[in-house]
Amino acid sequence: MNKRDYYEVLGVSKDASEAEIKSAFRKLAKKYHPDVSKEPDAAEKFKEAQEAYAVLSDASKRKQYDQFGHAAFSGGAGAGGAGYGGFSGFDFGDINLDDIFDGMFGGGFSSGFGSFGGRGSGRSNRRQKGPDRVIQIDLDFEEAAFGCKKTINLTLNEKCEDCDGKGGHGSKTCDKCHGSGTVTAQQQTLFGAFMTKTTCDKCGGRGTVFDDTCKTCRGTGRVKKNKDIEVTIPAGVDTGNQLRISGKGEAGVNGGPNGDIYLEFYVRKHPIFERDDNDIYLDMPVTITDAVLGAKIEVPTLYGTVKVNIPAGSESNDKLRIKGKGISDVNSGRKGDMFIILNVITPKKLSRDQKKLFESLAKTKLGESKEFDRIKKYL
Repeated sequence: MNKRDYYEVLGVSKDASEAEIKSAFRKLAKKYHPDVSKEPDAAEKFKEAQEAYAVLSDASKRKQYDQFGHAAFSGGAGAGGAGYGGFSGFDFGDINLDDIFDGMFGGGFSSGFGSFGGRGSGRSNRRQKGPDRVIQIDLDFEEAAFGCKKTINLTLNEKCEDCDGKGGHGSKTCDKCHGSGTVTAQQQTLFGAFMTKTTCDKCGGRGTVFDDTCKTCRGTGRVKKNKDIEVTIPAGVDTGNQLRISGKGEAGVNGGPNGDIYLEFYVRKHPIFERDDNDIYLDMPVTITDAVLGAKIEVPTLYGTVKVNIPAGSESNDKLRIKGKGISDVNSGRKGDMFIILNVITPKKLSRDQKKLFESLAKTKLGESKEFDRIKKYL
């Protein structure tokens, strides 16, 4: 039968790079491998892709193919007259099958060709740190600003005291894996018989089993416990900040250390204060007379009431600064500042006397200033 062009088989151009050829074959191998694909012609397509890759992945063979086509590997060309149904004309020893099939099978391969992968599961009785826990803590604005103490109630997996976290008492060699921690199974493929190694499901890869499984933890080495943890939250934390409590997380495995607890803070909004980093902002209403004439007014802060001078002629959005009345930096302790944003309130309802005063004021020359003059010339 007529063979398809190797570049067409892999779906790449004739100037494709080595990486593009490898990537194309990887996709086809995963798609058409008989152990994966349900398509009736998967085996034939897989062999076709395999043959194309064997040629195009080798610089010397690719050069011959580009020059002579399929004739380079048939009959008199010295390639063994393989035809696409067999592989006798090609040397597959230089193809990295471990790389190609990585992820297609669940372990390392071994066969008459040698070992592909060699990444057997091995024993899994090494010490492992326990999982970390992330807990959200809601704080009032003042709690975040000044710091506080909190009692946190949570349920954690802790070391079983009855078996000291081991999962059982006494030990003997696992009769399924014979102490290796892995079991092997033979798998037939187009390349021959491959042996796959997986973790022993009886001993969990340890190679040993207990004489007596712990009844308290049922062999897990850990038990769930509800506990209270007292924590001190430093002044200055903000939404999104995290505080690590070392060694208070989930119990480790095989005697490994506990994980950590991470407290992640969410700070509730304040009714009147707004925070920007370590500075505090207050939108402060002032009367029109205080803004015009100037005044000393009382202003609330996180630290109590203070008196602030409003300069005469103040306008809305003018900013006044009070040093050191912000929030302490969580690391350095240095306090930010407080900024007062003036909001001059124009009265909408006036008493009879107030209205008379404004009418009298309107008769004066308040409108004679350069700000008004630059508009008047366009009227």
